[in-house]
Amino acid sequence: MAENRKRKLLSLTATAAANTHRNQTDVNLNVSPAKQKKPIHNALSAETEQSHYFTKTKADLQHRLGEEFFKQPCISLAKAFLGKVLVHKCEDGTELRGRIVETEAYLGGEDKASHSAGGKRTERNTAMFMKPGTIYVYPIYGIYLCMNVSSQGEGAAVLLRSLEPLQGQSVMRQLRAARRKEGARQLKDKELCNGPSKLCQALNIPRCFDRRDLASDPEVWLERDPDTNPAEHYDVVSAPRIGIESHGEWAKKPLRFYLRGHPCISVVNKEAEKLSMSCTVKNDLDSSDVQYDTGQLNVKRTQQEQS
Repeated sequence: MAENRKRKLLSLTATAAANTHRNQTDVNLNVSPAKQKKPIHNALSAETEQSHYFTKTKADLQHRLGEEFFKQPCISLAKAFLGKVLVHKCEDGTELRGRIVETEAYLGGEDKASHSAGGKRTERNTAMFMKPGTIYVYPIYGIYLCMNVSSQGEGAAVLLRSLEPLQGQSVMRQLRAARRKEGARQLKDKELCNGPSKLCQALNIPRCFDRRDLASDPEVWLERDPDTNPAEHYDVVSAPRIGIESHGEWAKKPLRFYLRGHPCISVVNKEAEKLSMSCTVKNDLDSSDVQYDTGQLNVKRTQQEQS
């Protein structure tokens, strides 16, 4: 059954690429020879299709992050992931890209909601104890997958919770449709990757990616966008994690991080956003008070020196 599913997914990516080629041909046939002097590129191709929210070319995103980036404590890495671009190069050469807009930190042994709580090691969670940057893919409900990345700290890892689709949306849409009921409405771009299992479906992340090195793997990697970093334009909200209500006080800890106002967030937490906004305003006011006090002190010193 697993082999049949794999063949079906490969067939979907190939079909999407073939449709793109046919669309390109149809466009060229409807354009006069004089206007065909310059090549026409289909805006919906899997190679150049861009996000509605951020417009970037493929060449601008070729800035792979190395192993040094992943050598951070779990919470720091979870925040650092925001704005970075996850890439999966499929077997047919198609590259699927999505910008990370939401993460969750799982701190290892002390974290009661973590798979490695109490330092527990199993065959399933081995990747959590491997070097920072190791991919941890695990199944939920027996049919869906979630993708995590190990960080510094014994058994610590970051869950990738939501992406903003950047490239290959037509392929992503077909991959998502293959797991939905027949006749279901077509998904909007913002709905393609707005959940941990959804992003694994949309980017065709398989279970066999478990324990791979995100810093060196030829099929899947993380990129830095040198010109646009959404984390600089959005406030980062800290909120409780999703789906761990049974884990006592750890269910309330603000270890989920997302970009406020971004359309691809899986679950918006209004209470956390208000608290985050209050803290931001307070910090701004405290900063202004410090600057004012420093200025007054400098004025007094100048007056004393002149006298």
